[in-house]
Amino acid sequence: MDRFSFLNAAHTAYFAELYDQYLQYPDSVEPSWRAFFQGFDFGMQQNGVSAETMEEAPVDFQEGEIPEHVIKEFKVIRLIDGYRTRGHLFTKTNPVRERRKYRPTLDIENFGLEKSDLDTKFNAGDMLGIGPSSLKDIVTHLEKVYCESIGIEYMFIRKPEEIQWIQDKLNKNENHPNFSDDEKKKILKKLNQAVSFESFLHRKYVGQKRFSLEGGESLIPALDALIEKAADYGVKDFVMGMAHRGRLNTLTNIFGKSAKDIFSEFDGKDYEQDIFDGDVKYHLGWTSCRETDNGKQININIAPNPSHLEAVGPVVQGITRAKQDRHYGGDNMKVLPILVHGDAAIAGQGVVYEVVQMAQLEGYQTGGTIHIVVNNQIGFTTNYLDGRSSTYCTDVGKVTLSPVLHVNADDAEAVVHAILFALDFRMKFKRDVFIDLLGYRKYGHNEGDEPKFTQPKLYKAISKHENAMDIYAKKLKSSNIIDDDYLTKLEEEYKAALEEKLEDSRKEETTKITPFMQDEWEGFENVYEDEMMKELDTTYKMEDLDKVADAISKLPEDKKFMRKVKKIIDLRNKLYFEDNKLDWAMAEHLAYGSLMKEGFNIRISGQDSERGTFSHRHAIVKVEDSEEEIILHNNIEGREGDFFVYNSPLSEYGVMGFDYGYAMASPQTLTIWEAQFGDFVNGAQIMIDQYISAAEDKWKLQNGLVLFLPHGYEGQGAEHSSARMERFLQLCAKDNMYVADVTTPANMFHILRRQMKAGFRKPLVIFTPKSLLRHSKVISTKEDFAEGSFQPLLDDPKAKAKDVKSLVFCTGKFYYDLLEFKEENDRDDVALVRVEQLFPLPVEKMKKAIKKYKNADDVVWAQEEPRNMGAYGHMLLHFDEAKNFRVCSRKFYGSPAAGSSVRFKKRHEKVIASVFDKTVEN
Repeated sequence: MDRFSFLNAAHTAYFAELYDQYLQYPDSVEPSWRAFFQGFDFGMQQNGVSAETMEEAPVDFQEGEIPEHVIKEFKVIRLIDGYRTRGHLFTKTNPVRERRKYRPTLDIENFGLEKSDLDTKFNAGDMLGIGPSSLKDIVTHLEKVYCESIGIEYMFIRKPEEIQWIQDKLNKNENHPNFSDDEKKKILKKLNQAVSFESFLHRKYVGQKRFSLEGGESLIPALDALIEKAADYGVKDFVMGMAHRGRLNTLTNIFGKSAKDIFSEFDGKDYEQDIFDGDVKYHLGWTSCRETDNGKQININIAPNPSHLEAVGPVVQGITRAKQDRHYGGDNMKVLPILVHGDAAIAGQGVVYEVVQMAQLEGYQTGGTIHIVVNNQIGFTTNYLDGRSSTYCTDVGKVTLSPVLHVNADDAEAVVHAILFALDFRMKFKRDVFIDLLGYRKYGHNEGDEPKFTQPKLYKAISKHENAMDIYAKKLKSSNIIDDDYLTKLEEEYKAALEEKLEDSRKEETTKITPFMQDEWEGFENVYEDEMMKELDTTYKMEDLDKVADAISKLPEDKKFMRKVKKIIDLRNKLYFEDNKLDWAMAEHLAYGSLMKEGFNIRISGQDSERGTFSHRHAIVKVEDSEEEIILHNNIEGREGDFFVYNSPLSEYGVMGFDYGYAMASPQTLTIWEAQFGDFVNGAQIMIDQYISAAEDKWKLQNGLVLFLPHGYEGQGAEHSSARMERFLQLCAKDNMYVADVTTPANMFHILRRQMKAGFRKPLVIFTPKSLLRHSKVISTKEDFAEGSFQPLLDDPKAKAKDVKSLVFCTGKFYYDLLEFKEENDRDDVALVRVEQLFPLPVEKMKKAIKKYKNADDVVWAQEEPRNMGAYGHMLLHFDEAKNFRVCSRKFYGSPAAGSSVRFKKRHEKVIASVFDKTVEN
């Protein structure tokens, strides 16, 4: 009996559908059918037809048992699957040179089919939406969909509904655009603007850096179409990040920045205001309101960025999330992030991977980003084969199973079609999409560079290559959509407008910079150092403080919690309502709660921030049986703000950048990034150098991001001892940030409240404690919280000025080590004065302390860090009297601390001894 006889009776379209399902999702197919298909695949493999690897042993299969026409159907399905999976490797997407060759090809012979099969009709055509069709027509269809100007990678996606959506979309239009004549003219108009703008600058500013878009001009009509259609979807805000390549063109032709201002920047004019230094023209941000063709008002933002490629990526994500939270109740359909990458940068910069990995995480998701790569096929002078190991520069997108479209930048309609496809996918599935815009770079890395030194063959081809506008204009003329007069008028009108703007710019002696996202910062003023030093009222009514304390120290009675959790929360209640001894955790919680009652939001993120690395915070407590998360702050009576705390991925660069962006777009949120240990901040050094310390000077941007950096020498070795305060202090200048090393819960409470109560925003770096979190002396009273204020300098509470012979200035946790020695040895002749705010330095208060202890013939700066680290060098720069200080510290070292706990203890004790005895060498 023929065990496969049933195949003759059934319609092969059913097998086609089932086999297609098996190829994509093997486990979804009924086991007996799966075994049958494995047997077929094994047979094909034995004949050299398939390179697929079997994961399970196939059923016994002998060729000849399955009817020939069924076998052929399966082979056609294999062919279709081959195009879907590998068609992108054989596209016509490279405008200036031959693509690399890949094997095996998609020739039908590689799938067990022959030329004689081309006229045979196969039911597998149903899978493509073209119905039963000849093999010839099926191949033609597949070539149009997968192998022309757009290649698409998507078969690695694991969600059937996403794959089906993509395939339906591809089959519907054969992955080809179908624009009206008016839409085609709009594309031509934007191409003309892109091309004409670059050529105008090339003539007027010979040799000046502009990082032109030439070779990738189709980016401009693509962005224009993206914004127009997204507005129809209901998007209200666009947040974009891009590096320097093509940025000036984008600013002018997409964001509406006046060409006059750009010409002034090329002329090197100074700024109208003297309160900031500014930046080069291709780093500046811009915000504008644009009306779409359909009359919709939208807000578009391009974030300022440094030359550190891809650093702007996480910032854009943070800005986007803040806008979604602040203005749209978390609706990620209202704000769209767009990131424009370079091909070398997206493949080479690790922060891209960090940002991609954040895309679906609760604390960082933004509803999907549209990534566009302006692919020049070269990084400065480095060929792409030397710039990455992956096949494509966009392969990082596969980490999150995001679809990737590869597009020929010379085919303007294909580029616009691809961008609209990407937008549809993002708005449908709220996930990232990548577009690889494959073009070239007409000149060198900058316009004064000679690219033929390193790529002579490539640049010989580029020199003969027509630009995208000329190519498209010929296409429209051949279709009788435009004529020469139309094209001439289009070009001349735009060039005349540029000439007029150039003439206007040369009538003015200065230029001005409009701050990025100024609309988010109404009511906030840029201030100088003297304003930063003014004492601010951070008091808080005791009865309201009681309400906050009550809410954060009571667990829901109807839920079951671990005994340790109950003990922690009960301790909060006891500390506040019985002992009146508030520790560090209570300082944080009461600061957050009081600010929430005043209408501010709180956002904390970092590695293990929910519990706290040192198990002190417990901002989220979990129900024992279900792990339901409880945020007690949200139970505060009369609160007007919300509390958000997130454990971040194991990233510093990306997450700090995200939180910096969040703080930039939400000045009414206390935004905190916490390092697991202070030295982990090293991983985000680019964000600190380029944004936190310099953004206000470069871009006139305020930002209130707070950094919590656990710091203190406790014998843990070279790592996790130092948050490298010397690096932050070296970056301090004029009025760019606050840096503090506070030692009391009350000061922590007030400095956090000051951060939000001020009428301006500055980054705040706080070196936070580890052992002090539970130190018996690190306590404050609720009266200190309710009635006090932040104290940048803390005098010795017990010292009598007339008895003091040695005045010791110190900061942070080291104070308690010195205090212990002082009390054990009854050294009433020594006064320990804490510098709580390291920048701006409380110079006048320090001078008053010296004057107060005028009998002291020994003035000391004491620190636990080596001499070349810590705050000593900062003191020398900012406090003239510091040059006369006796310095007590570890010696100069390359490493922050010793690895041996015994050696650490010896060095630490020696420094302490030297503070109290000047004869001890340190």
